[in-house]
Amino acid sequence: MTQRQIMLVIYALMAGMFLSSLDQTVVGTAIRTIGDDLHGLDEQAWVTTAYLITSTITTPIYGKLSDIFGRRPLYIFGLAVFILGSFLSSFSTSMIMLAGFRAFQGIGAGALMSLPLAIMGDILAPRERAKYQGFFLAVFGVSSVVGPLIGGVFADASQIMFITGWRWVFLINVPIGILALLMVLAFLHLPRFHKQTAPRIDWWGATAVIVTLVPLLLVAEQGRQWGWDSATSITCFVIGGVGLVAFILIERAMGPNAIIPLRLFHSHTFSMATVIGFFVGFAMFGAMLTLPLYLQLVTGLSPTESGFATLPMIGGLMVASIASGQIVSRTGKYRIFPVLGTLFMAVGYFVLTSMTVDRPLWFLMGAMFLLGLGLGQLMQSLVLASQNSVEPKDMGVATSSATFFRQIGGTMGTAVLLSVLFSTMPTNISTAMQNKDDLTTALDAALTPSIASNPSNQGVMNQIWNPIVTPVKEQVQSGLDQGTAAAKQAADQAVTQQVTAAVQKQVAAGAVPASAAQGIIDAQVAAAKPAAEQTALQTAAQKAGAGVVNGRLEVDYADDAQRKAIVDKLVPTMLDKLKEGQASSSGSSTTSDTSFLKGADQRLSRPFLVGFNSSAVAIYWVGLGVTILAFILSWFFRVPPLRQRSALQEQADAQGTADDLGSDAALAAAEAGAMTGPDTGMIRVHRG
Repeated sequence: MTQRQIMLVIYALMAGMFLSSLDQTVVGTAIRTIGDDLHGLDEQAWVTTAYLITSTITTPIYGKLSDIFGRRPLYIFGLAVFILGSFLSSFSTSMIMLAGFRAFQGIGAGALMSLPLAIMGDILAPRERAKYQGFFLAVFGVSSVVGPLIGGVFADASQIMFITGWRWVFLINVPIGILALLMVLAFLHLPRFHKQTAPRIDWWGATAVIVTLVPLLLVAEQGRQWGWDSATSITCFVIGGVGLVAFILIERAMGPNAIIPLRLFHSHTFSMATVIGFFVGFAMFGAMLTLPLYLQLVTGLSPTESGFATLPMIGGLMVASIASGQIVSRTGKYRIFPVLGTLFMAVGYFVLTSMTVDRPLWFLMGAMFLLGLGLGQLMQSLVLASQNSVEPKDMGVATSSATFFRQIGGTMGTAVLLSVLFSTMPTNISTAMQNKDDLTTALDAALTPSIASNPSNQGVMNQIWNPIVTPVKEQVQSGLDQGTAAAKQAADQAVTQQVTAAVQKQVAAGAVPASAAQGIIDAQVAAAKPAAEQTALQTAAQKAGAGVVNGRLEVDYADDAQRKAIVDKLVPTMLDKLKEGQASSSGSSTTSDTSFLKGADQRLSRPFLVGFNSSAVAIYWVGLGVTILAFILSWFFRVPPLRQRSALQEQADAQGTADDLGSDAALAAAEAGAMTGPDTGMIRVHRG
């Protein structure tokens, strides 16, 4: 193939990989808008789960079948299914319908995620492959990070070209996919080396993969809602375990014809690359999942702005992917990159563990850049090691297996880290409210009428503070009402005693007839009561830090002094109750919907943000631990030297048909009706 033909194929493959990996993240930002429009936000998890299940399951199946039937027909099939699934998804009228179309779309995505790197292994020698794979993996990382940005842009638009904005999340795949399909049809022509015997397809193994992964992925995605120890979750665990045992037994029986041949794991390099890839996927998806959410919640960025804020991660990933590819291409050495990649990721996660709500944005962006530098080196080197550790005929299954296990790691990471995030948030929010200064400031703001009545604060008031301040106000007013009654009663008694004593003196002196004494007492008491009661209320108000309104003790919460007096009395009591566990933060019921934070006064939202930050930091500690484990394993990672020839060239040499490569490829192009036939003039033939 000429350089031009190779580049055209690479562009087509990159477009396909971009589509599949982008679709894993682009829906996340827009799902709230989609759910509201289709009146099924509570069913949104099934939309992402359906796509994840089918794309993950089909990844190793495509890899194995492509080793048997060739990459081109399966890649074309997968791309066509993906385009059709995207088109159908854009016309969904319910969340269940969208989940079904997304599952269909995922069937095609499995090919787009696994076959491009396998095709690269076919047509390019490892050194040249490293140079180009850097671009591929940069595309994967970029699509994973910009997905939330694109989803946010479409979700924010009410209509684009007379079509509802969120529908373009799926519809945009159609023109890009068709262009990629046309390029593949025109330029991707590879010779195939047929076996004389009919291929033996591992249908039982494929079935076992489905039985194993479907329940495990379901419980990974839904376990937090179901409950990890619920009957449904336990059933999924049992079915998945039985499926895994059956899969191992079937693969052992199928030998070299297995979907994932167990002999691949006899290679220390392949096994270690798979394990490290699993950990990398776990940590990578943990970062990509929480960082856009952190940017939106804690730093207050919009979905579109948070997408732009992740550009440092994109930049680091692209720099590391391309630079490591160039270094491998020139030196043939790649052993150092797994070590450096996990080290950079570990440093990035360590920086994230020191995040607070008061840290500047550039601090977070620096951590993202370090994560990107680490991911760019790891994804490149691990795929190269996996491909280089197997025979050329297993290039497809090795590449797809590496992708498969990285996706499994990402799925498990998503499930575990989401569980950690949401399960710790209520406790962390309650703990954040135990900070005396923050609680005092927030309670003072919540009791200020001008702040509490501000439309921007209605959400946070309803979700967090009204459940707290409403009973507080009622309790305060109840106490003041009791004080009002007591003050009036004391004043009335004092007036009655004084007037009675004075009148009795007058009666004793003969100035007032005894028969008229009671009438005089009643009249004088009635006349003196209002002033006495008012004086008593004023005295009580001063002691209580309140005012007198219409003959009643009341707190004027607009008065700074009165409000401060109430807050100073309430805070110690609330702190004691929070520490004793007698009161819990109202934020515990708000973790599934955080829209109330948009535009809210920072004094009111700070306890929630501090609690979320603490939960996010807990996730980063988990990510750091997993990355450190991968870093330790990378020191024991021994990689074989890079081969000097492409997989197709090695197969041709092994079968003694290298001289026929040109005619085979030309015949394949002619049968496909391609406008351009392959030029094999650049293929070098090596004979032993």
